[in-house]
Amino acid sequence: MNDSIFAQGLPKTPANHVPLSPLTFIERSAAIYPDYPAVIHGETRRDWAETWSRCRRLASALEKRGIQPGATVAAMLPNVPAMFEAHFGVPLAGCVLNTLNIRLDAEAIAYMLEHGEARAILVDPEFAPVIEQAVAGLAIKPLVIDVDDALFEGEARRIGEVEYEALLAEGDADYAYRLPEDEWQAISLNYTSGTTGRPKGVVYHHRGAYLNAVSNILEWAMPHHPVYLWTLPMFHCNGWCFPWTIAANAGTSVCLRKVDPRKIMNLIADEQVTHFSGAPIVLNGLVNLPDAEKCDFDHPVKVTTAGAAPPASVIAGVEKMGIEVTHVYGLTEVYGPVTVCAWREAWDELPLEQRARIKARQGVRYHMLEALCVADPNTLEPVPKDGQTIGEILMRGNNVMKGYLKNEAATEQALEGGWYHTGDLAVWHPDGYVEIKDRSKDIIISGGENISTIEVEDAIYAHPAVEEAAVVAKPDEKWGETPCAFIKLKVGYGEVTEADIIAHCREHLAGFKVPKTVIFTELPKTSTGKIQKFVLRDQARQQ
Repeated sequence: MNDSIFAQGLPKTPANHVPLSPLTFIERSAAIYPDYPAVIHGETRRDWAETWSRCRRLASALEKRGIQPGATVAAMLPNVPAMFEAHFGVPLAGCVLNTLNIRLDAEAIAYMLEHGEARAILVDPEFAPVIEQAVAGLAIKPLVIDVDDALFEGEARRIGEVEYEALLAEGDADYAYRLPEDEWQAISLNYTSGTTGRPKGVVYHHRGAYLNAVSNILEWAMPHHPVYLWTLPMFHCNGWCFPWTIAANAGTSVCLRKVDPRKIMNLIADEQVTHFSGAPIVLNGLVNLPDAEKCDFDHPVKVTTAGAAPPASVIAGVEKMGIEVTHVYGLTEVYGPVTVCAWREAWDELPLEQRARIKARQGVRYHMLEALCVADPNTLEPVPKDGQTIGEILMRGNNVMKGYLKNEAATEQALEGGWYHTGDLAVWHPDGYVEIKDRSKDIIISGGENISTIEVEDAIYAHPAVEEAAVVAKPDEKWGETPCAFIKLKVGYGEVTEADIIAHCREHLAGFKVPKTVIFTELPKTSTGKIQKFVLRDQARQQ
């Protein structure tokens, strides 16, 4: 091939080959649309010129504070402007952004800060106690940066060396920022929820973030200048790459500290929101609002949903409100969503409930995902497209992670055979659309958050009365799924109630991981003594 005439005298040069990076999106929007709105947060209104200036100041200030290129900068923030700015300012300094799950406890956060070697952390006052506790146990302390927020309701207690606005004042708005020399360079670090023990650090590169951000525009057919409401946590897979998407499209980010169905309704109407995203629980909250609190929209509104497969009834309820639903699917390891239930016009003629059942499928690959299949995980042979034969969802492409930080064995296992193994079991329909049927991992997805059954079981086993325990997902109208614990008690211990177990778990786990249901019973086992979780799942569904 190298002997081809097209390989002679046609080298890669800086003129014709540039590493892909989503950082160029904000650079472009600030140059072309400097006066267009970029960020809205309460009374705060900032355009793209000011936002770009603030991002460069952040990058400059981090460098002046001795944060070296390649270092990790963490963020424990809700969806506030500083979180949006960090998606640009941190990598503009050549650093790697680690957005932390704001629902986790101090022990989990301490592990992530230590494992990721964070050299700085941005902290909202709501999470100051957790971060203070987490940082106290670290041998190497990061630079703690307090991020004051006028919309925080409570007493703001500072735990850091400097406040965010003061830090920006140290920076230079004309900072000579860094674009990556290699698009394989890390841009962010996202921790899984530790479904098999310790959380794994998923590393994203600039190329993948660039491509998935563009793919979001294509799959959603987003017009220029969308108004995007941040119902989706920016700590989740970097907000499914939407900070970079909104910069690419010169849109407006409407920030939201906390998911509140009433506030979402009001913001959609008041700010003319055109797009938002979230787990099915977000949609469920809107559907269950009293009619008096629902708004009639005089403009098109679209939502993407992912996480646990949304119930058809929820999709139908949202669409009755005039909000168009797009169902997507993905994982932390693939930058968020990478499949979409791409819509066909012929389906518009179907009854609403039938349309909703089709929309509940995970669908087909994004434009920027190279390949998607349902296959035997051992032989890698695709299963028949019959809508019945179950296989594992496998993926391949530029928007698959670099790998797991400091974990070569897990990386090799996840990428074995040239495919990313999702661990999700699905069928392939004759039209090529994928539909998840079960999870090979016993992970629970509650309100869009992953919960490790092993972690919950470990906490339960710490109770002195517990002899055996198993945790499975129980369907829940509000959360999608919640943990359901099956427990065999020790003989002669005395009375132990469901409330006792739940109270015990609250002392050891983040609130969303605590079982909502506890059933005392003998646990079904195989001949080798392994607990049969599929039996327990059936029992949980019947509760």
